[in-house]
Amino acid sequence: MKRLLIATGGGDCPGLNAVIRAIVKRASHEKEWEVLGSIQGFNGILWEPQEIIRLDEKTVAGIHYRGGTILETTNRGGPFHWPYRQSDGTWTTADRSDEMIRRLSYMGVDAVVNIGGDGSQRYSQQLFEKGLNIVGVPKTIDNDLSCTDVTFGFQTAVEVVTEAIDKLVTTAQSHNRVFIIEVMGRDAGWIALHASIAGGAEICLIPEIPYDVQAVKEAIERRFVFDRGFCIIVIAEGAMPQGGDVVGTSGEEVGRQQIRLHGAAARLSAELKQAGCTHDVRETILGHLQRGGIPIAYDRVLASQYGIKAFELVKEEKFGQMVAYHHPNVVSVPIAEAIATPNLVTMDSNVLETARGLGICFGD
Repeated sequence: MKRLLIATGGGDCPGLNAVIRAIVKRASHEKEWEVLGSIQGFNGILWEPQEIIRLDEKTVAGIHYRGGTILETTNRGGPFHWPYRQSDGTWTTADRSDEMIRRLSYMGVDAVVNIGGDGSQRYSQQLFEKGLNIVGVPKTIDNDLSCTDVTFGFQTAVEVVTEAIDKLVTTAQSHNRVFIIEVMGRDAGWIALHASIAGGAEICLIPEIPYDVQAVKEAIERRFVFDRGFCIIVIAEGAMPQGGDVVGTSGEEVGRQQIRLHGAAARLSAELKQAGCTHDVRETILGHLQRGGIPIAYDRVLASQYGIKAFELVKEEKFGQMVAYHHPNVVSVPIAEAIATPNLVTMDSNVLETARGLGICFGD
C-alpha cells in the first residue's frame, strides 16, 4: 500500500476542501493508494502525539462547498521555524525539517501534496531539495503566485469585496459620504483592482503604485458638487503613500515570519483630512471576511481540477512540481520557478489598463 499525505498551510482559503476532496476521490480509483491528512500544516507530523487522520471518500463527502479546511491550517512555525521555549524562558525557533522527513519515512509516506501560497511553496521547494517527494498546489486569495494564471480562492475573495462595495454604495450615496474599503492582498493589488472594476469604485490604491494623497483628494472632489455626491475608495492593505511605507505590526507571535498589515484605510482617512478634505470620510475593513465562507462555483471547479492534477503528478512521480492553470489547461511547473518572482500588478497589465480606461484613479 502506497501512502500520500496532504497538508494545508498558510492562511485559510475558499476551495481548500474541494482540493482535498478531489485528491481523495481520484486516489480511490487506485486500489494501492491510501491518503492521510496532517492537521495544521506540517505541525501534525511534528507534534507529540502526532495528529494525522485517514482521508477516504466518507471523510470528504460533501466538503467541497465548505470554506476553510477540514485539516485546519497555520501560518506560524513550520518545519524550518519550529517555535520552542528555551531553559531561560525565552522563545526561539529550530529547524526540524530533517526530523520531519524521517518521521514521514517511518510512517511509510511515499509522497506529500502541500496546498499553500508563496510561503508554503517555499517550504515545498526546500523540502524537495532535501529529498522529499512533494507536489505543490497554489492556494492564495492574493493571487500573488507566479507561473499560474490564477490561484483558487481569489475569485471568491473578489466576489466578497464586490458585494461589500455594492452595499456601501447605497449608504455612501444616501449620506453624501466617502467610503474607504480596506482589502487584503499584502504586496499584490489584484483583489483591490478586480473588485474596483466590478464594484464601480472611483479610486483604487494598490501596493504597486504608491499614491499621492493630493491626487486622491482631487479625484474625490470631482465626485462632489456643492457637497453633494459620494465616492468609493478601495485600498489594498499593502498600499502606501509616495515616499512612505506599509502600515502594520510585527506582532509577538513566535514563529510568525510576516508583518501583520493593517491600518491603511485609517491612515488614508487621516491624510485626507490633513490635506483639507472636508467631506464625511468613513472606513470599512473587510479583513478575514474575504477568505472565509463558501467558495463560488469557479473556485470549486478550479480547486477540483488542481486536486486531480496533483494526484496525477504524484502517480507519475513528477515531484518538485506545482500545479498551475494556463488557460484552458491545468499543467505543472517547477515549484522553484513559481516562487522565484511574485505575481504583482504590472504597469502593462490589461486589467490595469481597463481600470484606467474606466476613469479609476490610482493616486499617481
